[in-house]
Amino acid sequence: MRLAIGSVIVGLIVLALKALAWGVTGSLALMSDALESLVNVATALAVIAALRLARRPADDNHPYGHHKAEFFSAVLEGVLIVIAALFILREAYDGFLSPRVMDAPFLGMAINIGASLINAGWAVILIRNGRSYRSPALVADGKHLMTDVVSSVGVLIGVGLALATGWLWLDPAMAVLVAFNILWSGSVLIKNSLSGLMDEAVSEVELATIRQVISDVASADAALQAHDLRTRHAGPVIFIDFHLVVPGATSVEAAHDLCDRIEAALMQALPEARVTIHVEPEHKAKNSGHVVLS
Repeated sequence: MRLAIGSVIVGLIVLALKALAWGVTGSLALMSDALESLVNVATALAVIAALRLARRPADDNHPYGHHKAEFFSAVLEGVLIVIAALFILREAYDGFLSPRVMDAPFLGMAINIGASLINAGWAVILIRNGRSYRSPALVADGKHLMTDVVSSVGVLIGVGLALATGWLWLDPAMAVLVAFNILWSGSVLIKNSLSGLMDEAVSEVELATIRQVISDVASADAALQAHDLRTRHAGPVIFIDFHLVVPGATSVEAAHDLCDRIEAALMQALPEARVTIHVEPEHKAKNSGHVVLS
């Protein structure tokens, strides 16, 4: 939560600096950069709301918890990016029709460079911590900030070329490039977030870890087979469920103890795992689509 609040504070500082850079130059390219920062602040506020909701414990209406709230935040961020890009394109069109001479361009560029350095540093912090906490909202916010940094570099190059050549059309042209760049990043954010909302399975690396843990623990206790393994992720939480086949003579207590050991091992390997195991007698074993234990 502190990171999300920090994003709002950093976003406001960067927005103020980029708005100042735009104000002193009148550059459409710098305007597009400032508008992207406005989106950053709005989405940072959405991330705070999503994280607060995602941390709420499970209840009667949401027995699996509220973890997916983070995906909605990332989708909202993508939508806002698209809206900002369309606005930039409209302003750039007017700029092509009526090219504008920039005022105090070097001062504006210096201010924009300072804002971009702040953005880059904070983006790295968000991405690293978001991956550590398995938070799609923080990772999405960090990746968007990094995209903002790349856009800012392009904007500065375009403004510099416009000054060096006197080609005023380069200013709105750079605004168009910024718009298309953030349209792409917005579409990627929406796609990735929708995959989480659609209960996409965990990565191949995580799936291999899950299979190995089940095999190691269960085979040591003479279990026969695990099959119908299913996974999905919701924010930092991984849901795992599968069927465990044991010898027919296994007592309920022994089967329960085995399930507890498997669950504990999975949670040690993946701390945010939520495990559900369905125990079956040996005649329920399958010949395909399963993890064979030896």
